[in-house]
Amino acid sequence: LADLSLSVCISSRELFSPSQKYQLLVYHADSLFHDKEYRNAVSKYTMALQQKKALSKTSKVRPSTGNAASTPQSQCLPSEIEVKYKMAECYTMLKQDKDAIAILDGIPSRQRTPKINMMLANLYKKAGQERSSVTSYKEVLRQCPLALDAILGLLSLSVKGAEVASMTINIIQSIPNLDWLSVWIKAYAFVHTGDNTRAINTICSLEKKSLLRDNVDLLGSLADLYFRAGDNKNSILKFEQAQMLDPYLIKGMDVYGYLLAREGRLEDVENLGCRLFNISDQHAEPWVVSGCHSFYSKRYSRALYLGAKAIQLNSNMQEAIIHFREAIRLAPCRLDCYEGLIECYLASNSIREAMVMANNVYKTLGANAQTLTLLATVCLEDPVTQEKAKTLLDKALTQRPDYIKAVVKKAELLSREQKYEDGIALLRNALANQSDCVLHRILGDFLVAVNEYQEAMDQYSIALSLDPNDQKSLEGMQKMEKEESPTDATQEEDVDDMEGSGEEGDLEGSDSEAAQWADQEQWFGMQ
Repeated sequence: LADLSLSVCISSRELFSPSQKYQLLVYHADSLFHDKEYRNAVSKYTMALQQKKALSKTSKVRPSTGNAASTPQSQCLPSEIEVKYKMAECYTMLKQDKDAIAILDGIPSRQRTPKINMMLANLYKKAGQERSSVTSYKEVLRQCPLALDAILGLLSLSVKGAEVASMTINIIQSIPNLDWLSVWIKAYAFVHTGDNTRAINTICSLEKKSLLRDNVDLLGSLADLYFRAGDNKNSILKFEQAQMLDPYLIKGMDVYGYLLAREGRLEDVENLGCRLFNISDQHAEPWVVSGCHSFYSKRYSRALYLGAKAIQLNSNMQEAIIHFREAIRLAPCRLDCYEGLIECYLASNSIREAMVMANNVYKTLGANAQTLTLLATVCLEDPVTQEKAKTLLDKALTQRPDYIKAVVKKAELLSREQKYEDGIALLRNALANQSDCVLHRILGDFLVAVNEYQEAMDQYSIALSLDPNDQKSLEGMQKMEKEESPTDATQEEDVDDMEGSGEEGDLEGSDSEAAQWADQEQWFGMQ
């Protein structure tokens, strides 16, 4: 309709006033924006601004005559500032952030609304202009002290929690029942400094308060923090609690789906993906969950999730490294990003780069069980640093005796040293309070090494009951079955031989039994 009206306007200039033509151009641009024709929308917004400029010049030459009919019309016209904001939105959708910044920078500071300052702050942050971003976020808080996104933006740029809290103190004191906000700011200050333990404790204290009990956003934050801390069990519990309270929850469900897939709960992952697609297919989360299901089902052609794991599968390590580096830039406190990058370096035999990155993580996130284990993982790749790896793993297990990754790496080290009894004791201790497929499988490998074949078979069975898709457990069980069958056949032949040739049968049986487990070293491929 706007397009047709504009054509009429060109043919018959007296039909529409200049202000009506300006309004038509904005309507046309808005409709194009909603149809996602962003370049065309920018063109029409530009024409609208030119028309507005001409309208302003006309108004100066011919002052208002006091016509009452024209006053409401002029008051309803969209402002130039609003049009420029919409142009900036178009540029961001087109990934032309520099053009978006240029448009918004052209608006005088005093005329910038909170949403303009907010968009500028986010664009500056994305462009790495941290000082300008901080200034814009602070301006948002000056106008809107309860703008939580601006608070989070400042905290993510390393502005101290106390400074941010001081900008909201007046509003907190003036509004009843708002004292929780200062604790909320404190909690997310810990989040952005990577202090997961204190962040978890602070958010738990908030969540227990009656005013914020069963808050879905806080539960989601807790789940994410547990995930970052490597506590997958509690992370899953909090995600489940959050989605029970809000069945339409999307935020964080990608991480939840990933954790379920890691545990082998593929049916639950499939159901979660279907549910999320029914809510919205315009968010990344349902696609990620669906991709995780395909990946862990080993249907790689259907794994649409083109993240790090899929890239690694295709052996394109250089591209994976680029993605992980960008992920670390965006989320410097996410341990899984560092783990992925280090895994890429190790896969491409770049031990030195992996060691530099592991040491960087250790210094950035502190000495906890996860960072100690990550550094030990790299040390295990170099024979010179084996002893250092052992020390690091012992420290990690002292902090968290049940940390599965540390247990697995320590078992790998003990396997290399052929200290199978020590390995069995370690694994039994780790399995005392938890059940994990990998731990049961490795315990089975160690039991084979000490000739405890029946219990080894039991451990493989338990591992497969926890994850029916665990290929290594299946291979271990099948290998034992294959080794047992020829032995039985050999024994029958030996009996026949013994009947005909005296004592030779004893010797042959002895050789067969000795050779049966001669290749036991190949059982310990625990990469």
